[in-house]
Amino acid sequence: MALDADTRDQLVETVRRFVTERLRPLEAQVSENDAIPDDVIEEMKALGLFGLSIPAEYGGLDLGMEEEVLVALELGRTSPAFRSAFGTNVGIGAQGLVMFGNATQKAKYLPGIASGEIITSFALTEPEAGSDSAAVQTRAVRDGDHYVLNGAKRYITNANKADLFTVMARTDPSKPGGGGVSAFLVERNLPGLSVGKPEKKMGQQGAHICDVIFDNVRVPVENRLGGEGEGFKVAMQVLDRGRLHISAVCVGVAERLIADCVAYASERKQFGQAISQFQLVQGMIADSKTESLAAKALTLETARKRDAGESVTMEAAAAKYFASEMVGRVADRAVQIFGGAGYIADYGIERFYRDVRIFRIYEGTSQIQQVIISRETLKRGG
Repeated sequence: MALDADTRDQLVETVRRFVTERLRPLEAQVSENDAIPDDVIEEMKALGLFGLSIPAEYGGLDLGMEEEVLVALELGRTSPAFRSAFGTNVGIGAQGLVMFGNATQKAKYLPGIASGEIITSFALTEPEAGSDSAAVQTRAVRDGDHYVLNGAKRYITNANKADLFTVMARTDPSKPGGGGVSAFLVERNLPGLSVGKPEKKMGQQGAHICDVIFDNVRVPVENRLGGEGEGFKVAMQVLDRGRLHISAVCVGVAERLIADCVAYASERKQFGQAISQFQLVQGMIADSKTESLAAKALTLETARKRDAGESVTMEAAAAKYFASEMVGRVADRAVQIFGGAGYIADYGIERFYRDVRIFRIYEGTSQIQQVIISRETLKRGG
C-alpha cells in the first residue's frame, strides 16, 4: 500500500527534521558511550520508525520500497548507528515474517514489532557460513511438535536487544546447500538460548553485534517460517529488500559528507583563498557528487521496479554494490578535503570513514554482489 504524495512528503520531512535537530547533535556522544540514549529510542518508536515496513493492519506504516528508500536516505544523513537501532525491525529481522509468515504468526508478533516493543534480529551468519549462506551448520531436529536447535551464529546485529530472532537452521542434513535449510521464529527467552557480549568494532559505535548460541533450544513447530527447506528462499527475498535499504542509507551518508565537504572547503583558506577555489579540490567534490547521484538514481529506479512487482535480484545487488563502494570513496575524499581535520575525531569525518566500511560487507559482500550480478546477467542473456 503506497502513501499519497502529501503524506509521504510529510513523513520524509518529519524524519529529516528529527535527524537534523535531534540525532546529529548526539553523534559524538553516541560514539563515545557506545549507546543510543533511551529517550531517543522512545522518540523513534513514537515516530513509527520501528514499523516503517510493517503492514498497516498490524500498526505499521506499510511503506512501499520507494517510500522506504526515501526515508532511509534521510536517516543516512546522521551516524548509521541510529538507523541500526530499528533497522532490523524494518528490514531483515521482520521481513521474513511479513513475507512468509502465516496469519497466526503475524498476529502474534507484528504489532509488537511495529511499535518497537519487540526488537527483532536476523540470525544467518555463522563461523563457517556468511557469504556462503547455504552452508548453514546450525541444526534443527524435529522432535514431536518441536524442533531442537543446536549451533552458533556470529556477528548478529541487535542480538543483545532482540526479543525475537529469525534463525536459519539445517533441518535436512542429507541435502547439501540451501535446500536443507529452514527458517524459524525463535523467542529470546527460550531455555538454552544465550547471547554473547557485544563485539568491539571498527565503527558504528552504538550499534551492537554479538554471538548467539543455541544449546538444545526447543522451538515449537508452529514457529517455522514457510515450509521445511524454504529457509534459503526466505533469506534471499529478505536480502533483496535489505540491500535496497542499505543502498539508500549509503546515498544519504554520501550526501551528508558532500555537504560537510562543501561547507568546510568554502571556509578553509590556503594560499590566500578558500580551498573550494582550487580545481583539484573541485575535482574531488565533482566525482563525489556524480557518483552519489548515480547511486541514488539506480536505487530509486530499482525500488520502483520492486514496487511494480518485478524481480529485482540483480538490480538490488547492483545498487548495493555500487552505493556501498561509492560511499567508501566519498568518505575517503572527505578525509582528504578536510586534511588534518579529517583525521582527528572532533570533526566527525574520521568516524564516518570508519562507519561506512561495513556497508561493503554486510547484507552480502561486494564480491557476493558481483557474483549475483554476473549470474543474473548471464541468465538473462546480457
